[in-house]
Amino acid sequence: MIKLIKGGVYYMGGSLVREKYAFMVEAKKQQAIKGTMAYSILSAHNKGGDEQLKISFDALASHDITYVGIIQTAKASGLKEFPVPYTLTNCHNSLCAVGGTINEDDHLFGYSAAKKYGGNFVPPHLAVIHQYMREAEAACGKMILGSDSHTRYGAFGTMAVGEGGPELVKQLLGQTYDIKRPEIIAVYLKGKPRKGVGPHDVAIALVGATFKNGFVKNKILEFIGPGIKNLSMDFRSGIDVMTTETACLSSIWETDGTTKEFFKAHGRENDFKELHPTDPAYYDGAVTIDLSRVEPMVALPFHPSNAFTLKEVIENTADIIAEVEKAGNALKGEKFKPFRLLDRIKDGKLHISQGVIAGCAGGSYENIAEAAEILRGNNCGNGEFALNVYPQSQPVYKCLVDNGYASLLLGTGAVLKTAFCGPCFGAGDTPADNGFSIRHTTRNFENREGSKLGEGQLSAVALMDARSIAATAANGGVLTPATEFEYVKKIKKYYFDASIYEHRVYRGAGNPQRGEELVYGNNIADWSAQLPLANNLLIEVVSVLNDEVTTTDELIPSGETSSYRSNPLRLAEFALSRKDPLYVGRAKEVKAAEEERRVCGALSVEILQKVGVEIAADAMLGSAVVARKPGDGSAREQAASCQRVLGGVANIALEYATKRYRSNLINWGMLPLLCKQFDYKVGDYVYIENVTDFVKKGDTAIPAKHISGGKVKEIYLQIGALTEEEKKIILSGCLINYNKK
Repeated sequence: MIKLIKGGVYYMGGSLVREKYAFMVEAKKQQAIKGTMAYSILSAHNKGGDEQLKISFDALASHDITYVGIIQTAKASGLKEFPVPYTLTNCHNSLCAVGGTINEDDHLFGYSAAKKYGGNFVPPHLAVIHQYMREAEAACGKMILGSDSHTRYGAFGTMAVGEGGPELVKQLLGQTYDIKRPEIIAVYLKGKPRKGVGPHDVAIALVGATFKNGFVKNKILEFIGPGIKNLSMDFRSGIDVMTTETACLSSIWETDGTTKEFFKAHGRENDFKELHPTDPAYYDGAVTIDLSRVEPMVALPFHPSNAFTLKEVIENTADIIAEVEKAGNALKGEKFKPFRLLDRIKDGKLHISQGVIAGCAGGSYENIAEAAEILRGNNCGNGEFALNVYPQSQPVYKCLVDNGYASLLLGTGAVLKTAFCGPCFGAGDTPADNGFSIRHTTRNFENREGSKLGEGQLSAVALMDARSIAATAANGGVLTPATEFEYVKKIKKYYFDASIYEHRVYRGAGNPQRGEELVYGNNIADWSAQLPLANNLLIEVVSVLNDEVTTTDELIPSGETSSYRSNPLRLAEFALSRKDPLYVGRAKEVKAAEEERRVCGALSVEILQKVGVEIAADAMLGSAVVARKPGDGSAREQAASCQRVLGGVANIALEYATKRYRSNLINWGMLPLLCKQFDYKVGDYVYIENVTDFVKKGDTAIPAKHISGGKVKEIYLQIGALTEEEKKIILSGCLINYNKK
């Protein structure tokens, strides 16, 4: 089904050839390296050198959890107008159901900012961020930067990157996105999917094959091969958006007549051009996928990479579900009632409590229409099982209505709702404690569905394709692959009604109204001031996370915290609340001690006695979180900024899960330190002398003292390569300070 090819490969004559068998002279290889679509697009947007890229994007996108902080940061740094088209969507806090007026206050702020600075504003419930960008902004050969990790428009010929907010701030201020030229991995598609197999099945199989081994981490996936022509745009896009879960940097696909038809249907035929690699083209590795062999898949709790075929789960239900239950109980610990899933097995069959088809991955016209065909003549039943469906945009919803699929679904007992990302990040359709939900959404981390582990709540979410979700619904909630269900696959053609956006979307890109005033609600607050990095740094470890991977959801929870993301200090109260409830208190104590030092001119005697080694009189005190592999998942900058406003100065890790989390640390003036030994405890200290000199010189190895239990150990910490701009940002204390200079 999926095969990974390590080492260089050439794409020649429509086939992949390993480098060792290609017998290519060096000059030909250098030319072939430049033959990928990704190389061409990156080069067209690069203002830097051939290896150290400085990228300027064609357009930006944010949703209502991130755009307030981004605009506030850019405003504090001197923003006058948006220099490129910037689209503000409202699909995360669109329910306005938490925090009183807070969410709608943010929406009014966003609308006023779009008018003042010259941007586009998409009102709540009209579209989820990525579907709107596909329909209205993606264009072949372009690059788009979004403050959401699932910013992926490769299927439409657009290289898109999801990053933390500070990277968008840089673009708004005319700065660049600086990266080492990434490796490019070919994803070679062949064959044709079977009836009942959907895009999520292919995507889950791809994530399962590549995430844990880091095969494509921070690389670009380039989709090529004869199998592409057998996939619709909805199918391609459904695979593409999930490439985020492989930990890759971005993606790009070959474009063809199917792509052209999409742009034509959306009134943007001029945004189409054919994209293909040259023959030959060189790749740093490859993934081959035989679409005809892909089976219905499921990503079991608690990660999209926990991939199984549905056949495996059905044949070994008790053993596999017992492992999930065991993992859930390890998360809950012993002080709460046990997590139970095995009691959902009845007569050897796994009974599901909820199905959801939603968001940028699941809510496409094709997914929903085919799910409706599977449910035709069937129903969702009047038992525990419930099916909720969220079309990803109002144009998609209208076409489902006009073509009869909305009526068909409603008649089966399914509930149709408006465009909303909530089920994907815990702000809608939270299952009951010990519930089991199957979802065509993007993520299934623990508690991401909205339950609160700190209060003993835990439900299970598994990712599945809409087709098998519909088959499960039609089978009374019993886990069922769509390949075992009889239905008519052919669906009515989709059409796009442009009037919906014409009548509601504010299109102000390139037309700033500088006289407009920003509208501030009570909860919208400025960022607190941050100090530059001191030459001598004493770091107290205030949290140690021993999980193999720590997600950004665990660093700063989604769901109930979303309403406070326009208020840095209020939001910071939630930091690590799901993993280490004592973290905030410890961090505040360290911050208070540093504030006292600045008043008194020296660290307190109590702290000096605890440290027990000679400390420079001007040493700054800050806190650090230590984790094995932090930063998987969301692009949200708040995972770093919350630590920073609580006095954080560093993270210490064995490695960082994503480039975007490391970037967030840097942009918030925090040292992204790497350690070789994971032997830290809460209350330990790390003392670094002359740290600013090491940062300035670009020394990747920094000598330090690790002080634990009265014992001192000389160690070296790594910081990794930093660009000149990144050095200056860290030394300044944060991106805002750097830009003010």
